[in-house]
Amino acid sequence: MGVSYIGTSLRSLYKFTSPPTLSLRLYKPTSYISIKFTTLAASRRISSRARGRGNPGPVGSSSSFRAFSSLVVGSSSSFRAFSSLIGCGGDSSISSNKSMEMAGDQVYIVLGTFLLGSILGLLFYRALCRDKDNAKAAKAGSKEARCQRDGSVSAATDDVIIVGAGVAGSALAHTLGKDGRRVRVIERDLTEPDRIVGELLQPGGYLKLIELGLEDCVEEIDAQRVYGYALFKDGRNTRLSYPLEKFHSDVSGRSFHNGRFIQRMRQKVATLPNVHMEQGTVTSLIEENGTIKGVHYKTKSGQEMDAFAPLTIVCDGCFSNLRRSLCKPKVDIPSHFVGLVLENCQLPYANHGHVILADPSPILFYPISSTEVRCLVDVPGQKLPSVGNGEMANYMKTAVAPQVPPEIRDAFIAAIDKGNIRSMPNRSMPADPQPTPGALLLGDAFNMRHPLTGGGMTVALSDIVVLRDLLRPLSNLHNADALCKYLESFYTLRKPVASTINTLAGALYKVFSVSPDQARKEMRQACFDYLSLGGVFSNGPVALLSGLNPKPLSLVLHFFAVAVYGVGRLLVPFPSPKRLLVGARLISSASSIIFPILKAEGLKQMFFPVAVPTYYRPPSVK
Repeated sequence: MGVSYIGTSLRSLYKFTSPPTLSLRLYKPTSYISIKFTTLAASRRISSRARGRGNPGPVGSSSSFRAFSSLVVGSSSSFRAFSSLIGCGGDSSISSNKSMEMAGDQVYIVLGTFLLGSILGLLFYRALCRDKDNAKAAKAGSKEARCQRDGSVSAATDDVIIVGAGVAGSALAHTLGKDGRRVRVIERDLTEPDRIVGELLQPGGYLKLIELGLEDCVEEIDAQRVYGYALFKDGRNTRLSYPLEKFHSDVSGRSFHNGRFIQRMRQKVATLPNVHMEQGTVTSLIEENGTIKGVHYKTKSGQEMDAFAPLTIVCDGCFSNLRRSLCKPKVDIPSHFVGLVLENCQLPYANHGHVILADPSPILFYPISSTEVRCLVDVPGQKLPSVGNGEMANYMKTAVAPQVPPEIRDAFIAAIDKGNIRSMPNRSMPADPQPTPGALLLGDAFNMRHPLTGGGMTVALSDIVVLRDLLRPLSNLHNADALCKYLESFYTLRKPVASTINTLAGALYKVFSVSPDQARKEMRQACFDYLSLGGVFSNGPVALLSGLNPKPLSLVLHFFAVAVYGVGRLLVPFPSPKRLLVGARLISSASSIIFPILKAEGLKQMFFPVAVPTYYRPPSVK
């Protein structure tokens, strides 16, 4: 049964002849009771007027109700139940003044109690909810303090947490620390890394290293200067020098042992008192209401720890286990590099990287110390010959060695016989961030390209320069939402440099790899001949590759210039129909190579960054 309070009539306010009424209806599934009461004071006035006309009037207390109109009863049992509820009794009508007064008082009590109980219940419920919210906030706010007493969390005095201390993480830690930020760096393994990639720093990357104040990190590690490339194909070769005429004599590429370079950077980071570096494995990001508050990690001794900071930057490399919560990774593995170290051999061109356009894909040689040369053999596909059962050694000797320049072939075979053959997947992943308050991705965890051109460190160091310049005006990083919106411009500002190097790496790998398609073969030969022309035809592409002139439009122009040059070769001396068809397919093949890469990188951000709303956003948080 439900109760519906209809309300009080306002007739008395306008001195109507009928008294004000209070209507109360009791509902049942099959019937309802409707009772109307009038205040006795109003009834008395009406009765007085009625007695003037010879009608008797009721007399009673002004604080009680009097039944003034008939009861509309759906069922007698329902009315009796209601009568029993208010304590007035009766079957179908109320005749005595006393019972009416009692009924009115009872109704007042019932309604007043109901109203008061409702208000008190609502206040109690809201107080209870507020207490729960306060308790939840207190629990979240005191979690860090409780864990500190238990020794399971770091003090929340850091401005930035950096996950990973490779090239990107170490360079970023030093840069932010030098700007006065309190930085905590958590690295899985602080011993010297031993990798077969990340060993060639292009001149554009070295300029960024100077800009960050880290140029001395290539000293005292037996790093070798690199002044350009030598390109080999079918017994022919050509030298491509970096266009360094406008730069200081110290500017060039650098090649080195990756681990030595990283350790030098870590040592320099350790000299900053406001940067704390520790060994630990970050297992997850701490998220609260969509905002990253810090990281959960396990120390070297196995202790579970939490660290908190307003900004967490993830730089944990190509095998990152944290990137999925911050971006949409689309990792492609077109091939593997098989690495060797050649000892005590001289390359045909000193202080140059060597690229052999072999079958089925390129082979790289470059010095990493005064006595060592790194060899990287690209093996297409997902499956490699087994190293354990000798398949890899046999493949290297029979399929690869005959294509190696004669000057270093013996050293190459000796390195195979020595048995220290290593491999790693070549990954490419376009940057596809999901802006998340409190967190940012950087380095190979964020963006990867084929390592053929050695552009990874150049992109990472360029990104750090962009991020440093964005963060410098900010003294407070605690407004996570505002900071996230402001840092969206980072993804646009980095595009010209990053996308140029990424696109060139992907396009060159496809052009340099052998294909059964005749048009692709012509494109490969045209590329070699175009670069062999020298002058602007080689300086432009090499300036792009080296990071000295990272302009997307220049990249596209040179790429299609190679394609047009290839078509011209086909039409000389006589343009036969077959040659015309191959030329048309060559242009089509060039388009199919570069346009998907450009689309993945973002055409608007690459070529028209100022048209992107996030190109520049003023620092809304100070």
